[in-house]
Amino acid sequence: MAHVSRSKASLRIIGDSLNPSEISKLLGREGTTMYAKGEIFTIKATGRNVTRTSGHWSLSAQAHEPEDIDGQAKEILDQLTDDLGIWRKLSESYKCDLFCGLFLQESNEGLDIHPSTLKRLGDRGISLSLDIYDGS
Repeated sequence: MAHVSRSKASLRIIGDSLNPSEISKLLGREGTTMYAKGEIFTIKATGRNVTRTSGHWSLSAQAHEPEDIDGQAKEILDQLTDDLGIWRKLSESYKCDLFCGLFLQESNEGLDIHPSTLKRLGDRGISLSLDIYDGS
């Protein structure tokens, strides 16, 4: 089995009542992407205005080729608070996940995530979400 060719990863915190600056304050770092429900943004390609339907805070890791979801998760979590009380509060109030894009070049590629990384995610109430794209 070949190793997954490429990966992207972002920690996402999503919720209708989410205040992005409050999340940044709690976690000790601003996100890569942040917006509140109701904010309006313009789609560059069409010029159309769209209203955000939910609040969003996310922090992205560097893309890796070949895949390194384990390293990307560590890269993200190492920048944020270790206070599990804060994480418990966040995961009870919002959807928290590590959103991973996996890009295959062959029909059978795989990856490993270390148990300590899975524990860190679980201790914080962060689910692991995988989007898998085949080579076509």
